[in-house]
Amino acid sequence: MNSVHAHPSMMNRPPHDPAGHAENAAEDVGAKVLDMPIGRLLRHAMTLTDEQVERVLKYQREHRLRFGEAAVALKLATDDDVVWALSQQFHYPYALGSTELHPELVAATSPFSDEAEGFRELRAQLLMGVLAPGEVRRAIAVVSPDVGDGKTYLAANTAVAFSQLGGRTLLLDADMRTPRLQTLFGIAPGVSGLSSILVGRAETNVIRPVRDLPSLYVLPVGESPPNPQELVQRPAFALLIKELLTKFDHVVVDTPAASHGADARVIASVCGAAVMVGRQGRSRMDAMGGLLKGLSKSPCKLAGVVMNEY
Repeated sequence: MNSVHAHPSMMNRPPHDPAGHAENAAEDVGAKVLDMPIGRLLRHAMTLTDEQVERVLKYQREHRLRFGEAAVALKLATDDDVVWALSQQFHYPYALGSTELHPELVAATSPFSDEAEGFRELRAQLLMGVLAPGEVRRAIAVVSPDVGDGKTYLAANTAVAFSQLGGRTLLLDADMRTPRLQTLFGIAPGVSGLSSILVGRAETNVIRPVRDLPSLYVLPVGESPPNPQELVQRPAFALLIKELLTKFDHVVVDTPAASHGADARVIASVCGAAVMVGRQGRSRMDAMGGLLKGLSKSPCKLAGVVMNEY
């Protein structure tokens, strides 16, 4: 597998609707916004006056330009404004310039960067491989030999990339030893999450939608339990993954580093597929080989190995 070189938002589904049954009215409004011509989108986003719109139209006719190009030439819009408007027309949600999302979420905040392109390449390979039509339904566990390899970075951005296809995507934090997803998505520590579900103290309604990325949802760890490996080995975890695969088009699971124990291998076995991450210039071949050997003894299907450069 190749190495990963590591405005206004589209409408979100209601937070109380993890199963995706959004109200018809909200869907209709979203459809109207997405079907607007670029000129109307820019006018709406930039709050252009009628006089300014006439100036743009006149300049457009005189110089035979597109509306967006004319608006930029007259300094009534920026290149970023035009890119945002095009993203709305082509149903491509991203959050360029957003202060709401962590800068590590490059697939959302820097969607036209080399790093984001790397995640799109990874997404394509997964969709043509372990997630191809006709394959058994699987979640993707992201595993790595050690802490600091970039496992959470890869899991989060891969989930963002899947969500940009329009399919409902869940990012599940199963790293109950050193969780980081709650930091990336601004979720307060200690809230109900995976650990609460596995001990029967919460339902799947603790799944959270992500602002600016309307097809992406996050299930945080919640409280860090004293027995993480035992929790993921119980039948409840396998039943949860099975249920989530019926509710979401794609499920990406972050796991603890293999240096913490067998948690990652257990989780990957339940998920059915895994991507292994190593850090270029840091990960040791014996550690990666040991993790590969452990995965080969499980029902998990290895989708590939990614060397993280960021």
